[in-house]
Amino acid sequence: MWKKGVGMILSVVVALALAGCGNSRAEQENIELEFFSNKAENIQTYEKLIERFEQEHPDITIDLYAPPEAETILRTRLVKNDIPDILAIPGNALYGELADAGILTNYQGSKLLEGIQPAYLHMLDNLTETDGTYGVPYATNANAVIYNKKKFEDLGMEVPGTWNEFIELLGQAKEAGEIPIYFTLLDAWTGMVMWNGVAGNMEPERFALKKNNEEASFVDDYQEVADKTLKLLEYGHDRMFDVGYNDGNTAFANGEGVFYLQGNWAIPELLKLNPGAELGVFPLPVYNQVEKNRLVSGVDVLLTATKDTEHPKAAQAFIDFMLEQEQMEQYIDEQAAFSAVEDIYSDDPVAAGIRENFENGTITSFPDHFYPPGLGAENLVQEFYIEKDKQRFLKKMDNQWDNVQLRY
Repeated sequence: MWKKGVGMILSVVVALALAGCGNSRAEQENIELEFFSNKAENIQTYEKLIERFEQEHPDITIDLYAPPEAETILRTRLVKNDIPDILAIPGNALYGELADAGILTNYQGSKLLEGIQPAYLHMLDNLTETDGTYGVPYATNANAVIYNKKKFEDLGMEVPGTWNEFIELLGQAKEAGEIPIYFTLLDAWTGMVMWNGVAGNMEPERFALKKNNEEASFVDDYQEVADKTLKLLEYGHDRMFDVGYNDGNTAFANGEGVFYLQGNWAIPELLKLNPGAELGVFPLPVYNQVEKNRLVSGVDVLLTATKDTEHPKAAQAFIDFMLEQEQMEQYIDEQAAFSAVEDIYSDDPVAAGIRENFENGTITSFPDHFYPPGLGAENLVQEFYIEKDKQRFLKKMDNQWDNVQLRY
């Protein structure tokens, strides 16, 4: 039993300790974490989730920062040793750089990785030269062929399972006086949807690593990729290099074109423009063997705490919260995204045509997630689409890759 004198002494010691530490308890009760995101389109969803987290954790404040040109800004800050506490970044070359630099927390063996689709963990492994998994895949995205269901049905079409079947549908649409594929190639990045869709299925396993080791090249391994992308361009429209993404969304949402080569991120934009639009999706079939065709998908958002954050427990509490099913389902629904976790699938009826790929794991990664920063692939690919000089383009991709690697 405590004696009164001891209790009084203890009270004085505690009071002095609090005063001498500049009210460290008060500071501890008001932890501030910076949450750095590379995406602007999901800000409103993050803000709602953060508000809920802060209600449950009144001692932690989350400051969301999602600037334009986020990856460039993040690299600049890292040079200055100005490192955020929590990152939401894609599973691409940036992730590999940060992991290999020892900046991120290693989640290898963590329960947080249990239930993650093995394909996405494999993608992350291929991005680093360091053993470990330095983030938790959260949301994923996918390239797809979006189609106008009404036109599709009016033309008596069925979802194709092979390359030849798809080309046949494109020819059928063209003969009917329709625009088969509504391209938006004024914006160079949109050309990468088609490029990734073909190359993701056809390039050699671990192409980027083999390329760096001089065991693979674009000239040797991308001949058929280049041929098939050029073939698809034959089914575009007369102004496809004059129309950008936003105008293309408006046109396709309002009935121009039968097919639209885009990612799942375009679906909510199309439905905002025309809520009555009847849309469907299917994976771009690249081979004539059905079993070889896979959906190109990647880690769109990966959550990770930086290794040297001053508040690792608070940072982990936020990541744990984000990974709870309620938060994940809200994010997936609002962002028309897909979950990296097995057995959590989008109920969006538009995405029904690619749900099976997530259920059975027939997915492959975005090739350009493995291209080195500074390659500028989207501009080189756009130039190729315009000039159609395949050999010059493939040599240029090889040379530019080698030059970029020499700078790093």
